Order: sequence, then C-alpha cells, then structure tokens
Amino acid sequence: MRYLIYRILWLPVVLWAVATLTFLVLRLVPGDPMGQVATLIVDQGQLERIRAEWGLTQPLWQQYLAFLGNLVSGSLGVSMASGVPVSTLLLQKMPPTIELAIFSMVIATAVGVTTGIISATTQRRSVDITARMLAVLGLSIPWFWIAIMLIFIFAVQLRWFPVGGRVGVGVQYTTITNFIFLDAMLTGNWDAFFSALRHITLPALAIGLTTAGFIMRMTRSSMLEVMHREYIRAARARGLHNRSILWVHALRNAMLPVITLLGLQFGALLGGAVITELVFSWPGMGRMLLDGILRRDYAVVQGAVILVAFFYVVVNLVVDVFYHMLDPRLRER
Repeated sequence: MRYLIYRILWLPVVLWAVATLTFLVLRLVPGDPMGQVATLIVDQGQLERIRAEWGLTQPLWQQYLAFLGNLVSGSLGVSMASGVPVSTLLLQKMPPTIELAIFSMVIATAVGVTTGIISATTQRRSVDITARMLAVLGLSIPWFWIAIMLIFIFAVQLRWFPVGGRVGVGVQYTTITNFIFLDAMLTGNWDAFFSALRHITLPALAIGLTTAGFIMRMTRSSMLEVMHREYIRAARARGLHNRSILWVHALRNAMLPVITLLGLQFGALLGGAVITELVFSWPGMGRMLLDGILRRDYAVVQGAVILVAFFYVVVNLVVDVFYHMLDPRLRER
C-alpha cells in the first residue's frame, strides 16, 4: 500500500513535467497558430485582436501561468480551429482509441504468447523456425502495409469486412459513454454491436499482428531462460507432469517481462495508432493529435498529450501491481 500511495503521489509531478514540456515545445517550434486564420483576414487590426483574445500577445511566462491555472482548475482550453472545448473533443476521440487498443492487445497477446510458448517448447524444430520467421516479418513489415493488404484481401476482394469507419452507414445507436460496444450492450442494440465488431476487426488485426512479433520473441526468450532454471529441473526430478511444469511453474515466471512489454505497448497505443487510424478512417486520438499538430492548435495538442501521459502512467502502475501479484519476492521486500 505504501508503494501504491508513493506512485500515486508522483502522478501530478509527472503530468506537470509533461504539460510543461509540451507547452514549451509548441511555442518554441517555428510556426504560427493563427496562420490559417490570417489567410482569411485582411484587416491586420482584427488579426491582432484575435491574437489578444487567445492570449498569444502576452509574454511566454504569463501564457504559462494562465495555462497552469486553467489546468489546475480542470480546464484544458478551447480548440483554436473549431472553437469546441478540448475536454469535449477528448470525450469524443478517446473511447474509439481505447477500444481499438484493447482489441489490438487481445489479438497481439493471444497470438504472441501462444506462438512464443509453442516456439520455446519446440526449440530448433520446424515449428520454432517458422514461428521465428513470422515474428521477424511482423517486426519488419510496417503497419500501413499490413493495413492496406488486409483491406485489399478481406474488404475489397472477399468483401468480408468494411473498408473503414467505426460503424456501418445507417446503423443507429444511442450514445451514452461513446464506447460503442458498451453503449450497444446497455441499450440492447446488437445490430450496432456486430457492425462495430466488423469495423474494428481489420484495424485491430493490423496493429495486433505487428505487435504480436514483439510479444512472441519476448515470450520465447523468457520461457527458454526460465526452463533452464534450477526449480524447473527440481520439478522434473520430483516427477511432475510436463504440462504442470509448463503452465504452473515456467509460464508464471516467464510472464514478468512479457507483462512489462504489454503495458508499454498498450500505453503507446493509447496515444493513437496514427497511420492505422488514417488508413481505416478511424475517429481516434491519433488523427486528432496529428490534425492539432499540423494546425498548431495549442489547446488540442496539450490536452491530448496530458491525457495520454495520464493513461500511460496508470498503465505502468497497473503493470507494477501485477508484478507484485505474480512475484512473491517483491511482496516480501
């Protein structure tokens, strides 16, 4: 409990550091957030008034203090491009990204851990060699190429899945949390549920198959290391069944570094898989963050980065808690 409280107390410090760094980088990098507005305004006086309204004419330290004041009060500001509060935009864009990250990690974990275990238990055989070759391909091939191939094969040629989007055209559903699967189950709208499932399958596969290569290699190397430990030899000497040795003794200890990798990958996906979201027209955080950077929309970029950093820290905290659950040596410390 002390460790958990210590980590939670560090959370505001990490978010402050991320917020400060993001604030400084956005304002020190060359570019003008009013560039698009300036092309539509002829009157220089009107442009200066707009700059003053957004606080862009103030010294940098005053802008920073105003930014911190709004952040402490819970306000992330208003988008310069759309005039919509950033909190509203995040509530719209974060749920699709979380859903895509969860589905992708389920696929990556199922494929990566399973093939890693099979590869470790069939070392130097044809199955092991094939699994390692597939893992290298998964690590080498970029997401966008896999995404395009999945669209070409399963959407264009076979017509099993839609090309893009989050839900089918004409499918009606009631928005409660903006998590479409949860909303569909709460309202009993199974048409929307299965339509969303068909739409999320290809982007989740594109991300999951790539990530599975990392997980497979980590699982395989960790399993091989654990299988040569003394307690595994002692378990064999006591006459335990190979299945019991594998699943009870070896896998539990081998999963510690794999859990770390899963946490890091999941935290990275919460920032939005930009390329995949662009290819599949997925309305997530990645596209919003990219548009905010290109438009120099300070409030959008700052709010998105702070939220992603928050989720990243929380995910790492959950990973550390799992470490304590799986490894009794850490609890003894």
